Amino acid sequence: MAKKKLKKRTKHKIQAVTKKMVQILFGVLILYMAGQALTTSYRSTFNNQENSEAEIESHGSFIETIAPIAQAMQERYGVRASLSIAQAILESDWGTSDLAAQYNNLYGVKGGDGADVVALETQEFSEGEWITIFANFKVYESYAASIEDHALLMVDGTTWNNELYHSVIEAPTYQEAARAIHQAGYATDPDYPEKLIQVIEEYELYKYD
Repeated sequence: MAKKKLKKRTKHKIQAVTKKMVQILFGVLILYMAGQALTTSYRSTFNNQENSEAEIESHGSFIETIAPIAQAMQERYGVRASLSIAQAILESDWGTSDLAAQYNNLYGVKGGDGADVVALETQEFSEGEWITIFANFKVYESYAASIEDHALLMVDGTTWNNELYHSVIEAPTYQEAARAIHQAGYATDPDYPEKLIQVIEEYELYKYD
């Protein structure tokens, strides 16, 4: 009888130790997983912070690159530098669009047929919805050439109306200039004026006027 009791107690003891070990291992596993989650979260936060800082630096660099050119165009043609910069930011996605990066076209300016144009996909707002079309866009040798052509468009207008954008130049504030360029039909996006104004104010582009 004593041997049976001893075996039974030993069996219970082994089971208790095994259970305790399982609990310990489970606890270690939980701690490990929590540590991994914290590490992943930290890395994600750190990477996001790095990406955000890189983006801010990239945006600042883009503005610094084109601001002096836009100011020179304002002095020469009267087109607000803040508007020129804001449009370049929106139209080219900070100079990263294919049209800007490869062809120096900052404003999505379309062209006719010829060697100085490239056919690309674009989106336009038509009859209450966005549609994708192919269109010919101008190719420029530099950002400066693109910005000057944009200014000349404001001054000279189009073949059917050479005063089409004069209200943009004559606008007393950047807010009114943003609304005037939309009313003249420069962009089909119904929110275009508000987007321009938001960019101008967020990046204090009015200081370049």
